[in-house]
Amino acid sequence: MGKKIALIGSGNAFFKDEGIGLYGAKYIKENYIFEPSIEIVDGGTLGFLLMPLLQEFDEVIIINTESDEGKEAGDIVIKTTDEFLDGTLVKKTANEVEIAEMLQICSLTEAMAETTVISIVPKDIISVEVALSEELKSAWRRYIDVTLEKIKALGVGVKKKEEEFTLEEILDIFANPSIEFKKGF
Repeated sequence: MGKKIALIGSGNAFFKDEGIGLYGAKYIKENYIFEPSIEIVDGGTLGFLLMPLLQEFDEVIIINTESDEGKEAGDIVIKTTDEFLDGTLVKKTANEVEIAEMLQICSLTEAMAETTVISIVPKDIISVEVALSEELKSAWRRYIDVTLEKIKALGVGVKKKEEEFTLEEILDIFANPSIEFKKGF
């Protein structure tokens, strides 16, 4: 039996760039097929409620934002759990605090997934809007590609679906949620 792998999109879609982890996970879910399959989870702002996933899976990739005043908006940072918890993380949002605290607690348990956090530095986490800043729109493709490369590095085959959901369509899904097919996560 192979490794159980999860991709968790984390963030808050109501605060502009902070939702990019959610948008990225949804985009990947709608546009790619994985062999063997992986679990793609809307982690939203669940924080501590994500802890069971870190114990149920062998490998977890969390995609989100990371407030870092020493970096430019759109810069991508990849960290292991130990690197993420080294004390240098600037926590400007409740979601950043909860992810860090969840990883700290889980790292003390015997069963914890090998966890990689792929973060992008946001430009705007204040505006109440389901959207992305121009800086993050420009970095979008690179953010997706970095995430897909990490999935491939775990031994998972990645195949693009024929019909593509665009970033604009993903943003529309989050701005106008419904129970209609393809309108939820």
